[in-house]
Amino acid sequence: MRLLLITDTYPPDINGVARTLSTLARGLAARGHVVEVVTTLAEEPGAASGSPGRHVMASMPLPGYPGLRIGFATTWQMQALFASFMPDALYVATETPLGIASIRAARKLGIPVVSGFHTNFQTYLEDYALPGLESVAQGLLRALHNQTARTLTPSADTAEMLEKWGVKNVGVLGRGVDTELFHPARRSADLRREWGAGEDAPVAVHVGRVAAEKNLDLLIRAFAAFREEQPGAPCVVVGDGPKLKWMQSAHPGILYAGTRTGEDLARHYASADVFIFPSTTETFGNVVLEALASGVPPVAFDYAGPRQLVKPGVNGWLAPFADDEAFLNQTRAAARAWNAAPMHEAARAAALELGWQRVIEQFEQELLSAPPAGPAASA
Repeated sequence: MRLLLITDTYPPDINGVARTLSTLARGLAARGHVVEVVTTLAEEPGAASGSPGRHVMASMPLPGYPGLRIGFATTWQMQALFASFMPDALYVATETPLGIASIRAARKLGIPVVSGFHTNFQTYLEDYALPGLESVAQGLLRALHNQTARTLTPSADTAEMLEKWGVKNVGVLGRGVDTELFHPARRSADLRREWGAGEDAPVAVHVGRVAAEKNLDLLIRAFAAFREEQPGAPCVVVGDGPKLKWMQSAHPGILYAGTRTGEDLARHYASADVFIFPSTTETFGNVVLEALASGVPPVAFDYAGPRQLVKPGVNGWLAPFADDEAFLNQTRAAARAWNAAPMHEAARAAALELGWQRVIEQFEQELLSAPPAGPAASA
């Protein structure tokens, strides 16, 4: 098949959605499909060979978040692109003007379309000074996704939310992890010394965008709770984002590792002892799976990916959704049990069952079975 993936974010962007889509695209290509990507950034010089071809569209930074972009296209532009590439099916992973134009063009041409719901953007509105618009956003998202044959999302919780909104034909497409890259063997005594931790002292780590929607206030409180049990324990933030400079200024006692990728990122995971993940806005939470693969038990809320992945007291700790005090108590429990070898072993064992191949095969079948799109309701 000839397949097009439509997305505002794709490598060299560094985030869970970009990494997921890149893995899916490469997986489909490895299974013999011709895959290209329509996105907003050109490929970096020296990128790995075998990357899908890409079509770069106009874009602008997301207001309040210059590290992400909104893609733009007209229906006519996308029709012309489709006429050139002649796709058998589309996967539209973005609900921006780029995605809207792609869906409209596909409906005009009768091309099958599967959409993805990867990000809870409707919950970000209050964080980015647009309160009160969540119900409006839900209506727009419902109307858009119901123009596609199928909407895929990574967790049962998010699928249930979409169905409550009135989105039809929702499916769950899980996530996988590279268990060779993310591995306990990448633990580094040298890196731990840089952090000021010997083997007899714990390290708490958080990996992710340093942005308002990641519940940073609770992250800071959780680090403090960890240090109540383990005074002086290094607390490390790995990642970049619009709130990084604020955090560095307001909380200099935290260590900031910045953006890390590949084996360097895997080393940062594996060199920690507890993973702190206070976000309440995830559709899945890929970083939790990467932490588990690294043998690092997470503290998280009981929803989305963590609900599927974490067995409380076995390979991590869960708090009732949005219960901050319970989350802090679970963090204290993690600080006391940081060196429990069975928990670290159980974390790794859980991830070993979650390779990417099964996800790629399911994704392929979703695209192969999508019926042709109907005519557009409007131009």
